[in-house]
Amino acid sequence: MDKQKMLADYKNQDEKLLLAKVLDKLEFVKSKNKIENTNFLNLYEQDMIDKFLKKIKYKNYYFFGGTGDAERKILIVYPEKLTEDMVRKNHSKMLSVVKIKLPIDLSVEYDHRRYLGAIMKLGIEREKVGDISVKQMGADIIVKNEILNYLMQNLSLLTRFSSAEIESKNIEDLKEIETQKLEMTEIVASLRLDNIVSNLARTSRGKAVEILEQERVFLNFKVETKSSKQVKVGDIITIRGKGRFEFKEIIGNTKKGRFIIKVDKFV
Repeated sequence: MDKQKMLADYKNQDEKLLLAKVLDKLEFVKSKNKIENTNFLNLYEQDMIDKFLKKIKYKNYYFFGGTGDAERKILIVYPEKLTEDMVRKNHSKMLSVVKIKLPIDLSVEYDHRRYLGAIMKLGIEREKVGDISVKQMGADIIVKNEILNYLMQNLSLLTRFSSAEIESKNIEDLKEIETQKLEMTEIVASLRLDNIVSNLARTSRGKAVEILEQERVFLNFKVETKSSKQVKVGDIITIRGKGRFEFKEIIGNTKKGRFIIKVDKFV
């Protein structure tokens, strides 16, 4: 496997380093005949790795984040002697869920940033933590097993969680994380992606085009840079730094012919 040749087209050093680590995983799987997985990857990294593995015609892999609609996922690669169904029985060896239930008398509700900040305060790398599903007075946090014991021993030592109930659950027991959504009504000139992004990011059309060109927009979890791409009902739009949204329905049109649409924002 000539790594230098395979990575020659990648100029960004961070991307090249990440792909080099993926190639190391592939070599390990081939030589040891064992399942391997990475840290959690964001949508951009998943898309880049997926395209790279397809380019080199590697087939024995998939991404997994705990639930079907998880945003942050690990890459799982496996030897040819195994099938994907066989590999999926090993998820509990890779990931777990930390469930936090806050006391009922807590005066404030914690948001995603507060939970993530607590974990970072313990010195844990962001790459070891997957999706955080914030619920009323609590959260479900998907983590790599390698940090599970440390989290369970130290989370309750933080003042903000000193009175909370904290327990770990098998990832296999997690069906689908109940995600809170904020319903929004938007008026857009057209269903072009740049128009939608402009509204959702609360910015100008020109800035929305820049965001697209910077590969910060994901349509159904894949990088999309085409401004004129038509968005359809049911599509998931993720804007890095702005959030994730689901296009629910077209309610109607204004007198000027603009579209009135309903969008759910994941919170």
